[in-house]
Amino acid sequence: MIELPELVAGGLAAGTLSALALGGGLLRSRRQKARLRAEVAELRTQLDGSEGAFISEIEHLAARRMPAAAAQLAHPHLKVPGPVRPNTPGTPTGIALEYVLTALREELTAQRVRIDAAAQAGLRGATREIQAALYRLQDALRGLQQQYDEPELAQTLFALDHENEQSLRRAQVAAVVCGAWVGLAREESHVVDAVTGGQARLAGYDRVKVHNHLESGTALVSHAVEPVAIIVAELLDNALRHSAPDTDVVVNLEHVHHGVCVTVDDAGLGMTQDERARAQRLVAGSDPILLTDLGDPPRMGLAAIGQLTRQFDLGVDVSSPSPYGGVRAVLRVDTHLLARIDPEERPPSVSAARSTRERTARREPVREPAVPTPPPAEPATPTPSAPAPVVPEPVPAASGQEAEHERALGHQEPGDLGGLPRRRRRSRTPAAGAPEQQRAVRRPEEAAAALAALQYGTAAARTPKRASAPESQRTEDEGGAAR
Repeated sequence: MIELPELVAGGLAAGTLSALALGGGLLRSRRQKARLRAEVAELRTQLDGSEGAFISEIEHLAARRMPAAAAQLAHPHLKVPGPVRPNTPGTPTGIALEYVLTALREELTAQRVRIDAAAQAGLRGATREIQAALYRLQDALRGLQQQYDEPELAQTLFALDHENEQSLRRAQVAAVVCGAWVGLAREESHVVDAVTGGQARLAGYDRVKVHNHLESGTALVSHAVEPVAIIVAELLDNALRHSAPDTDVVVNLEHVHHGVCVTVDDAGLGMTQDERARAQRLVAGSDPILLTDLGDPPRMGLAAIGQLTRQFDLGVDVSSPSPYGGVRAVLRVDTHLLARIDPEERPPSVSAARSTRERTARREPVREPAVPTPPPAEPATPTPSAPAPVVPEPVPAASGQEAEHERALGHQEPGDLGGLPRRRRRSRTPAAGAPEQQRAVRRPEEAAAALAALQYGTAAARTPKRASAPESQRTEDEGGAAR
């Protein structure tokens, strides 16, 4: 039998061991709890820091990055700021924020296109109404020019017609930018006539000096005549607006390997590299054109050129400076848009610049021999060996309007002909004893009628023959209101 003291000692030992085990377990649990509390506090601190960083990134996204991304659509040179923390890109938060910006750009682009299309449709309808009204006004002015012969009234009517032509050009450019048809259907015309037609639509057209180096009869196919005239008018308008009023704008028409080039040089301020790059993007016509990208108020000239170059397969380059210090603009018309017209059957208009090739061919003109005057029956003084002198008829000084129209018809002074001889009228020496023939005096009414007829003939020669437009386009222009 086990004695009682031994049992008590064994129980006490077992209790001591149990207490020690329980104390060690309690101590370990307390240490684990303390460690867990530290980890929880650290995680809570990290969570608070992550939440604060995320909030700051969201605030930065709303305040800085999203407005910059929206403005970048209209101004590509602007840069969008990055995240606040440099370690954010590449993380899930950074990827999510970039996705927000991408979705914002796509939605804004879609909304801009939709709103701009609605604005273009409204502007296209308004310009169609304006064009129809201006065409009716033009027909009325032409009718008044034919009805009245008074020189002062005719001059006023021609000035009003020119102002109406400028308004019509602005409405036509706005319609072209909005995707409308050019508004006119023409027959084949000389290239120099298309250039002259574009020049005649501008204020300050007298500053434009055209040098025609094309072969006689070089023409444009019918569907390219009006686009070329519009492009030339816009290029000349830019050159005239951005150059001093006492300088000239030089236009050269030349043959190239793939067609014909119309080069416009001005002596204006020129453009910076960024402005030239933007202008080249507009005239290339490769990117879609939005009205909101054209400024306030919108500057539509280059945008209209871009629309026409894309639609009619033309080429325009404005990337080179002019040797005169301004801008050089080159319009290239390829061979498939060129035609041939017999200059004898259909010569260019009288106001168009003569070809330098024609002047070269006529550099050695045939002089008319002087008609000998028969000797008088009873000469007062015997001069058997001296021929009768040829006395040139005195030319009366032309009035201001007559001189202006004479210059418009191509009459030039000897200094303007590059050294070519000028043909003058001759008169025979009256026989001795014969009564001197008196020159008929023209009445004022006859002079006014002749001047009005001359003005009408000049305007009629400048106006190309109209061709019937397609039925769909005539409906679009309100019954085909064309010149």
